Amino acid sequence: MAEGGEAERANPTISALFEEHRVFPPPPEFTVRANVRDRLLYENAERDLEGFWAEAAEGIDWFRKWDRVLEWSPPFAKWFVGGQLNAAFNCLDRHVRTWRRNKAAIIWEGEPGEQRVLTYGDLHREVSKFANVLKHLGVKNGDRVALYMPMIPELVVALLACARLGAPHTVVFGGFSPESLRGRINDAQAKVVITADGGFRRGSIVPLKQNVDEALAGCPSVENVILVRRIGEAVHMHFHEGRDHWYHRLMDEAPLQCPAEPMDAEDPLYILHTSGTTAKPKGVVHTTGGYMVGVSATHRWVFDIKDEDIFWCTADIGWVTGHSYVVYGPLANGATVFMYEGSPDWPDKSRWWEIIEKYRISILYTAPTAIRSFMGWGEQHVRKHDLSSLRLLGTVGEPINPEAWMWYQEHIGGGRCPIVDTWWQTETGMIMVSPLPGVTTTKPGSATFPLPGVRAEVVDEYGNPVPSGSGGYLVLTRPWPAMLRTIYGDPERYVSVYFSRFGPKVYFTGDGAKRDEDLYLWLLGRVDDVMNVSGHRISTIEVESALVDHKDVAEAAVIGRSHAVKGQAVAAFVTLKAGVPLSRDKADDLKTHVIEKIGALARPEEIFFTAELPKTRSGKIMRRLLRDIAEGRALGDTTTLADPTVIARLRTQYEENAES
Repeated sequence: MAEGGEAERANPTISALFEEHRVFPPPPEFTVRANVRDRLLYENAERDLEGFWAEAAEGIDWFRKWDRVLEWSPPFAKWFVGGQLNAAFNCLDRHVRTWRRNKAAIIWEGEPGEQRVLTYGDLHREVSKFANVLKHLGVKNGDRVALYMPMIPELVVALLACARLGAPHTVVFGGFSPESLRGRINDAQAKVVITADGGFRRGSIVPLKQNVDEALAGCPSVENVILVRRIGEAVHMHFHEGRDHWYHRLMDEAPLQCPAEPMDAEDPLYILHTSGTTAKPKGVVHTTGGYMVGVSATHRWVFDIKDEDIFWCTADIGWVTGHSYVVYGPLANGATVFMYEGSPDWPDKSRWWEIIEKYRISILYTAPTAIRSFMGWGEQHVRKHDLSSLRLLGTVGEPINPEAWMWYQEHIGGGRCPIVDTWWQTETGMIMVSPLPGVTTTKPGSATFPLPGVRAEVVDEYGNPVPSGSGGYLVLTRPWPAMLRTIYGDPERYVSVYFSRFGPKVYFTGDGAKRDEDLYLWLLGRVDDVMNVSGHRISTIEVESALVDHKDVAEAAVIGRSHAVKGQAVAAFVTLKAGVPLSRDKADDLKTHVIEKIGALARPEEIFFTAELPKTRSGKIMRRLLRDIAEGRALGDTTTLADPTVIARLRTQYEENAES
């Protein structure tokens, strides 16, 4: 999944292709119990697209049935026209009327180790009360509410309370700066901000309330701030009388009952801003009906969810993955969701495996960057814990290198767990390309095929399909229920960014891809992650995969830096596996390895060894900052970094290395 940045017009012709011949059919014992165990879904979708999605829509509850499944006036779509429903009702009310009332909805562990369990009955009560709190503060259908919170259960309560009232929420990731927060609040014209006094991150306190106060100096639309007590006396903050309200005090006085507001299928559910690097972030609008159908159906199909599963999507709710597969998809399906506030290596590098053993997690959905970090730390941290409860593994966030896929399968999945490598975006709302674990034979590093009902193509710069084995632009050629409807307040930008490159019927993803001879899709990252070396287009993910394929390499980030002769030269930042000594010949060894895997054109001009790579809290490597370092530029925005000291150390090391 890529967070829709501005689409570049470069032609992503790939200089060399992955040659992956390992295949992994679904284990027979998995298929026999799978939710999807044959190709009937694909056949139904091809035979009758609207009928297929209408059948999927029967999986959620409607106050009023739709009149039409789809109105498609390219590039604008309406799904389940005339239907009425409520997202919170689908996540809560319909479950509390059944045996699931006393089933765990959320199992939560905080970074310092606190534990809480909320049943569906508990969550329904808390959401109803908090919806009444919002009503008391004047929030009504259509008002926007901004959330800037840690990964605590109150964040889920707040989302669902907004949905219950029909007040679109806009979640701002807790790692964003006050300036970024201000821009997103103002773009949405939010009436209320919900935050906490602070949060925990790697043993330190994140001063969320201080950041809110700084942001709100320039946010005239905000009337009230609701404050969850997370830290207590250890954090110093200002309490603005009349504007600020303690969450627990408001909840003490709130009535228990709050009926769910009937919402039109096309009423907005939320606004989520992409973190654009070259322009104002785009407020992606997702509506209620199509989104709920899309995320609930894909959650059932892709993750093969069962009532006994404990499902852990490690994403922060500040990102779309958290919206779709921590909150709305799993809860609509009555699943038990595990939530964790902290990072994978705090207080030690076996933290996640300890959690999986402790709570008997059965499905793990995480980012390739996290997997590569685990590879670098060594399997000794994994071996200390019993991971036999796992039955399915998933990846999200960026393409996964084949060797990282194999490590994940062998060391985390014990060789028995299917892997669903998923591709989708903030804008798509739901998973678009993925194996179905009971049906699809997988290849390490490939997201395999579009899901039933989704049509994806790889095209050249003129929009023509490319031959098998060639690279091109990934596009989506028909509408899908969870698709974004617009960019908030800017429909012209919606058209120009997503539906102008290849015409109003073709969604331009901004990602490069290729199809191999078996028609498997291989994602190659953002189009702007393609380097132009002496006139040849080389994918950064391809070179990274070649480096990670080396037995000594844990992780690699590749960028193109300016070169007077070649236009761009390949520069690689490499982290070696734990215990591997750094020798003078190591760089030459890795360069030779890349030549052998891809060809001489992809040979890195420079390899820089580093103990850590700069990553966001959601686990993505910030290649943009690596480009800044290599080009000698001032660093861009670093507010989303998990550990800002990493980039500072890296810059110092790089400059010292260049001088020596």
